[in-house]
Amino acid sequence: MIQQPVPYQLCNRCVMDTSDPGIYFDENGNCNHCTEFLNKRANYSYKGLESDLALEKIVRVIKDNGVGKAYDCIVGLSGGVDSSYTAWKAKEMGLRVLGVHLDNGWNSIEANQNIRNIASKLNIDYECVVLDWQEFKQIQAAFLRASIPEADTPTDIAILAILHKMASKHGVKYILSGGNFATEGILPKHWHYNAKDLRYFKHICSNFGPVKLRSFPTFGFVKEAYYKIFKGIRMIYFLNYLSFDKTESISLLKEKLDWKEYGGKHYESKYTRFIQSYYLYNKFNIDYRRATLSSQICAGTVRREDALEALKNKPYSENRVSIEMKYIAKKLDFSEEKFNALLMDKPYWYTRYPNDEKRLNWIYNWYRKLFKKEKLASF
Repeated sequence: MIQQPVPYQLCNRCVMDTSDPGIYFDENGNCNHCTEFLNKRANYSYKGLESDLALEKIVRVIKDNGVGKAYDCIVGLSGGVDSSYTAWKAKEMGLRVLGVHLDNGWNSIEANQNIRNIASKLNIDYECVVLDWQEFKQIQAAFLRASIPEADTPTDIAILAILHKMASKHGVKYILSGGNFATEGILPKHWHYNAKDLRYFKHICSNFGPVKLRSFPTFGFVKEAYYKIFKGIRMIYFLNYLSFDKTESISLLKEKLDWKEYGGKHYESKYTRFIQSYYLYNKFNIDYRRATLSSQICAGTVRREDALEALKNKPYSENRVSIEMKYIAKKLDFSEEKFNALLMDKPYWYTRYPNDEKRLNWIYNWYRKLFKKEKLASF
């Protein structure tokens, strides 16, 4: 049976559209993404004094748990706005922070400088974990050959693994994440499928490498259960408890930490910048800015008309991207011809390959129910 193309539709409330194959609309033309965001926002958005008191309580619990230890919490540092501001606020609130950075070989100059400034100016200890480049580039190449949107998933997996490993190593119970509902509340799973699905990850590595995993830090539900249930480690989305305005945060970071801008969201990584601005846009018709802008529209920090105007321009520079393509191809050991061919291969979604979506959904639903009444479960 030939699948008929879906007529184009743009949400009436945010800027998500049918470039997401999983989108659907209500009778008013509003999409499921912004509807879900607004329904959840009551639980996760900043609520003034209520959020202030909740954050004070969280900080007290973290400090109490850190007594007798070298650190109260771990903050993953990428050099980006969200993680930098998280480190700043954590230090401002008196927490003893250990900054942890995963070096995957793609850091921008600005990101590296930002990380150094954060560690030195905030006077926090800092550890950097460097991935085995020969192994990691093979994994990244396999994901490109699979022709899926999750080209950057290997980095996401490694970050989760390293943060939890470091927390366990130092006896720290709390990881402060820069992830936040205001700018990341909307992200379709077809655009970025679950990074913790090891069946999916290993299938890609085996069938499009093949890659023999040696030292790469994986992070599936078994490891997550070990760290959360047996080690008691929790990920706290710190910025959800703050009145987080990105523009104001950038101004503060520039003033206090000599922070440098690097472009768009997650562009502190050269590879991520290319994947989100060019690869997804041209191969999958995914404009990653739609998700961020839609989140900000729902959070009330961006006007829809301004978002629509911004989306009229391509998310990349034609002059810059040609240089980036040559750089990335060479670094991943592809000829320019082979790399261009990969970029033009037929695109696929995660559903084409073996995955554990159903089982993982059941496991995480069970986990949420199990820890629903836990003191820190709402974090």
